[in-house]
Amino acid sequence: MIYNYKTFRNIITILILFSLSNCSKKTDLNEKQVFRYNEHSNISSLDPAFSSTLRNIWPVNQLFNGLVRLDEDLNIVPDLAKSWTISKDGLNYNFNIKNEIYFHESQSFGEDLTRTVNANDFEFSFKRLKNPKLGSPGMWALENIKSFKAENDSIFSINLKKPFAAFLGILSMKYFSVVPKESVLFYRDKFGKNPIGTGPFKFKKWEENIKLVLRKNNLYFEKDSLGNQLPYLEAVAITFLPDKKSEFMEFAQNKIDFINSIDASFKDQLITNDGNLKENLSKPIKLISGPYLNTEYIGFYLGKKESHVNSKKLRRAINFAIDKKKMMEYLRNNIGYPANNGFIPKGMHNDSNTQGFDYDLEKAKRLVKEYKKENKIENIQLTLTSDANYLDIIEFIQRELQKIDISISINIVPASTLRQGKSTGKFEMFRASWIADYPDSENYLGLFYSNNLAPNGPNYTHFKNNYYDELFESTYFEQNKKIREHSYKNLDSLIISNAPIIPLYYDKVMRFTHKKVYGLKTNPVNQLDLRMVYKK
Repeated sequence: MIYNYKTFRNIITILILFSLSNCSKKTDLNEKQVFRYNEHSNISSLDPAFSSTLRNIWPVNQLFNGLVRLDEDLNIVPDLAKSWTISKDGLNYNFNIKNEIYFHESQSFGEDLTRTVNANDFEFSFKRLKNPKLGSPGMWALENIKSFKAENDSIFSINLKKPFAAFLGILSMKYFSVVPKESVLFYRDKFGKNPIGTGPFKFKKWEENIKLVLRKNNLYFEKDSLGNQLPYLEAVAITFLPDKKSEFMEFAQNKIDFINSIDASFKDQLITNDGNLKENLSKPIKLISGPYLNTEYIGFYLGKKESHVNSKKLRRAINFAIDKKKMMEYLRNNIGYPANNGFIPKGMHNDSNTQGFDYDLEKAKRLVKEYKKENKIENIQLTLTSDANYLDIIEFIQRELQKIDISISINIVPASTLRQGKSTGKFEMFRASWIADYPDSENYLGLFYSNNLAPNGPNYTHFKNNYYDELFESTYFEQNKKIREHSYKNLDSLIISNAPIIPLYYDKVMRFTHKKVYGLKTNPVNQLDLRMVYKK
């Protein structure tokens, strides 16, 4: 039987209302102790050295720990390091390692099955990450590290080539998790399928493309505020359904406990235009949302000598011409925030209050007329390149710019072609996004630093400004957080003023769970933390 989209949508709606509101109140004890979610993109490795995507990062976060980690507000807090000191010149870091931290039990340790972590384990882990033979995508994170060593069993030191105030944020990335030498040597190139760490859960089994199971680590070092052992759950079960529609059906039938974001075809059935959960679903479902450190934007390539986009006046006109509030309401059900401030997204410590481009059609029209008169031209034709996933937004921008007499040709290419074209300066206008690698505004502002020109860096626009470069470089040496954030705000304002981009929206984390799930929170890096999650 073949269903059209409307019929399929109705079936989905019925399933939501029936399955979720009429699930049995009796829940098997074992089911209560297991947290279940789906990963529609297959996990490639459980080795933290290869934790470059969320699909890998989420399970790795349950299995491994590093020196420091982020709390839900993006503050740097101790993980396996109980304290640290930073030299006045910002070059030397000394970490004091916690006592009585045990690795997961494994035959790789011999008869004892486990041992405690010491500073030498971090030295080994850093050396391994740095080894080009390993081929870790996280090698870039070590570029500013001059040296590192275990001073003794308790002290691990790191020396930087130059000061970098955001360095602790870098260390919170899962690349820098501690791994035991014995297990790495025992499993060799199979370590990614036999991970041994110190995290709240330990590896149990993995049937590729079918199911991954983690079990509670009874040796885990953390307790809650009442002295109860963490984690609360006994197990984590991950399935691998290949698409969002199938994933959602499993959620609707109570076979998984949460979904992270939803397929676009379901959003109108679940979410109001204001971005809230529809009232008829509020009893069986919880919606947990918050800022996500991702800025969606349109970039202008400024490296071509003869191009309309080289005009700051025209770029500013285009920014004024786009009604981002309307775009978010009608195309995304307000899943995200209109980018009416700077490039730095909501959720960063210094939530940017940079004055961006408010919608001003008349000002946009005036600037376009001035540009045409100054350059003695009548028509402006630009090409905007994107992948197919953002076609609705690109067409919206096309219609908006028609109102100010700018013609936009749409060029839809595969995502891989878009990435390559951005790096090589092939496209005069291109859709892009930037997700934070680490929780510091420097991560966003580096996209406009002239030493980062693509293809050797992430400056895809080829924006160049001497004052910007000088101010950006000065932030490396500034340990005072407030002073540094003031500089970040000035840098963000410079970007807006010069308009090498069109910030479209700041993204939002959207997590849907059943009401029986407690303790699951969201955070601006969309990390999955299951230490304090439980089910009733």
